[in-house]
Amino acid sequence: MQGGASSNTEFNRVISRLDATAIVAGSMIGSGVFIVAADMLRTVHHPGLFLLVWILSGVITVLGAITYGELAAMYPQAGGQYVYLREGISPLFGYLYGWTLFLVIQTGTIAAVAVAFARFVAVFFPQITPDVYLGVTVNFPAPIGAIDVGLSHQRLLAIVSIVVLTWINVRGVRTAALIQTSLTAIKTTALLALILLGFAIGRNPEAIALNFGASFWPEHGLTAALLAAMGAAMVGSLFSMDAWNNVGFASGELKRPEKDVPFAMAAGVSLVVILYVLANLAYLVVLPQAAIETAPQDRVGTLALQTIFGETGLYIMAAAIVISTFGCNNGLILAGARVYYAMARDSLFFKSAGTLHPVHRTPAVALVVQAIWISVLCLSGTYNQLLDFVIFAALLFYVMTAASLFALRRRRPDLPRPVRAPGYPVLPALYIALTAIVAVNLLFTRTTYASLGLLIVLLGVPVYFLWRKFARA
Repeated sequence: MQGGASSNTEFNRVISRLDATAIVAGSMIGSGVFIVAADMLRTVHHPGLFLLVWILSGVITVLGAITYGELAAMYPQAGGQYVYLREGISPLFGYLYGWTLFLVIQTGTIAAVAVAFARFVAVFFPQITPDVYLGVTVNFPAPIGAIDVGLSHQRLLAIVSIVVLTWINVRGVRTAALIQTSLTAIKTTALLALILLGFAIGRNPEAIALNFGASFWPEHGLTAALLAAMGAAMVGSLFSMDAWNNVGFASGELKRPEKDVPFAMAAGVSLVVILYVLANLAYLVVLPQAAIETAPQDRVGTLALQTIFGETGLYIMAAAIVISTFGCNNGLILAGARVYYAMARDSLFFKSAGTLHPVHRTPAVALVVQAIWISVLCLSGTYNQLLDFVIFAALLFYVMTAASLFALRRRRPDLPRPVRAPGYPVLPALYIALTAIVAVNLLFTRTTYASLGLLIVLLGVPVYFLWRKFARA
């Protein structure tokens, strides 16, 4: 019996430090860095504030990565942040994170990235249209508005990409990690090429004069309204940098998780933050502010390369984003299923999701269940709205997870800590404070979305007690 139980619950530890770092960077680099700049600049109005928002977001994300490093080293097991919250605060808070992750955060992100993948494939094949040909339009009150529920060529391709990546991940983590490392290398190189081309070939004296002239910084300094605008704009940059914590979900498959997860978080995040800041600086060197704000469908990265290479630039950037989004979803799909596996092991998810494939040693059922829900979100057309709803809630989970570090230092000082958070308690406290400020700002600037996001989290409370009741029955 023990041998059978072991075969169903023990992962293959095959992910190297390089693979783990690739999971961090690859999960972070999706389509956001090529798109969100337009809305961010429209929100803050000044290129200087725009760059400051990216820098502040980078600082917050790096602080988060080094704070989580200690927790990852303490609990080097599948589930990552779910486990940190479960052990640091309570099983209820761990479940609420897992519930929200499954319902919206992870699956909604994957659905949105999959549709972005399909949209950029459509650059090469225009017949892959976004038009819904089998479905209905459902009207909701503002700010949700009208939603087209049903099937389109782009949504169908998005679902196909999810099925393919899920199949790859079911077949084995070694193959998935190899794909992740390879695609991360390609898209990191592509992003670096965009930066170098922008500074070397695409330098536009007119754009530089306009962006770094009188409009660069607000004439009267930082007012309360501008600070609020910066907080709202930070949503785009923070979530372009999100998913850095996903490598912790797969800790059970790393060769040396207690050392490699903290390293991967710190190294991967630092690399991506630097690339993101430089990429947005390159946008300002190539394109005037007005062009960035009015980029077609907010595709700033595509517009930048089109400015440099003409129509050829459109296809170069489309190819880069296709690779970027495909690689991003590979990492997200790999990582997310490990959380549902951990929840199932705690009798808080479908029991079968807590077993591993007998041959490939992967959480196959969890991967399939995840893929089914992602496909539903793709067909519903609600993924972008759902992501807006949980922005506030996701930030709260980051705050609570960082707070659990303090709780564990006090309650469990005896636990082995192979890695300790640098600058404790100052830097972790600074991370909590900055993240909380952004969350509170959203509560006032995007009250409806923040409230709906909180409602999604709270709906998990009765579900948690129902799971526990049926698990004991």
